[in-house]
Amino acid sequence: MPGGLNLEQLRKRAKERSRAEGVQLAEAQFRIARDHGFPSWPKLRAYVRRVTEHGETLQHPYHQDVEYYAERALGLLASAEDETPGAREPFDRWSQPLTRDGARAVVAREHGFVSWKALRAHVKSLADSGEPFARAYRAVEARDLDGLGTLLAEFPGLVSARGTNGNDLLGMAGATCDERLSRLLLDHGADPARGNVHGWTPLHQAAYSNLPHLLALLLDRGAPVDVAARGDGGTPLVVALFWGHREATETLAEHSRAPGNLRVAAGLGDTAFIDELLTSGEPGAHRGFYRPHSGFPAWQPTDDPAEVKNEALSWAARNDRVEALRKLVARGADVNADVYRGTALTWAAAQGKLAAVRTLLDLGADVNHRGTFGGPGHGEGVTALHLAAQSGHLDVIRFLVENGADAGARDALFDSTPETWAEVCGQPAARDLLR
Repeated sequence: MPGGLNLEQLRKRAKERSRAEGVQLAEAQFRIARDHGFPSWPKLRAYVRRVTEHGETLQHPYHQDVEYYAERALGLLASAEDETPGAREPFDRWSQPLTRDGARAVVAREHGFVSWKALRAHVKSLADSGEPFARAYRAVEARDLDGLGTLLAEFPGLVSARGTNGNDLLGMAGATCDERLSRLLLDHGADPARGNVHGWTPLHQAAYSNLPHLLALLLDRGAPVDVAARGDGGTPLVVALFWGHREATETLAEHSRAPGNLRVAAGLGDTAFIDELLTSGEPGAHRGFYRPHSGFPAWQPTDDPAEVKNEALSWAARNDRVEALRKLVARGADVNADVYRGTALTWAAAQGKLAAVRTLLDLGADVNHRGTFGGPGHGEGVTALHLAAQSGHLDVIRFLVENGADAGARDALFDSTPETWAEVCGQPAARDLLR
């Protein structure tokens, strides 16, 4: 357990301290609890008992928002339903069904609590609990290098401890985009190969956040490049390609191009490989990964050749691979297809890829095509102009409008124009331009 705390040893120390300092046992216990950062002896005792009972498999609560755990339960359920390796195991371990209530029960038991209600009660008092993992998480969130270093010195086991859904401190550090935190944790022995219950490793997180320097650090420390998360084929490279992160893509592609399917060839702009796959390869292999988190809706990829080509077109677009776009359309891809949450044009507009936008309109894309994008509560009946406005890509906005984009188009969910999307999403320059 973090710090190697042992209840019997703590009790013995309390008695010795009581005699040595001439205070009541309760006072000695209180002082020991405070020495370890806990507000009281009962809090320290409850923590040590929970860690002792569950050992290394315990997931430590760390987030103070109760709803965070409800969202993680839904995410775990989504991964289990997607058949992500390992995601179903906790449901089997605790004999729980693949339902929302079953997922909540699993999350509670994985944290060492008998019920969802008990976990919620604990989380509400987490800020004052003194638990080391929660304190370390707050230090990571605050980018408090000194505070984190102090905790790691006092509780060395923190680097191997797990939080909700198996997330560890190294994975959390990657989400802050502060490479110093990751380096500190690695220097203290954190495992760069370790994934959470979704298989998501620190390398996946660095790819997701487009952090080439952190990727280089993790690769130098032995992080695996071919491990999959959130479905077959979900390598760190694929995560970077999903978002059109060119810097991360270039770093990762130097080490591996797995899984080597058509979406990867398109995202990398490898036209020769596109031809090879469409002629004699397996272009639709290893497409089990289709979303980086459960905010995107469920989908089941198929081996339909048209779907495989049309999907690859959007991956070429979001990565600004102009020649790949031309090659795929020449080989039969539908320039207006909305295979999974976005056409090639909406993805290019959302990611600010002007060259891809120009090429797609050249190839016949409908500038006012309405489709889906992102989560089901976000993008329905949206146009490329809505997405460019949301992200404030002024050059793309200008080009779309100059080429016939309807600035008065209203989406299907919010009945809002691109100008309103720019306003709501904090893009004043885009709002003024559209006005």
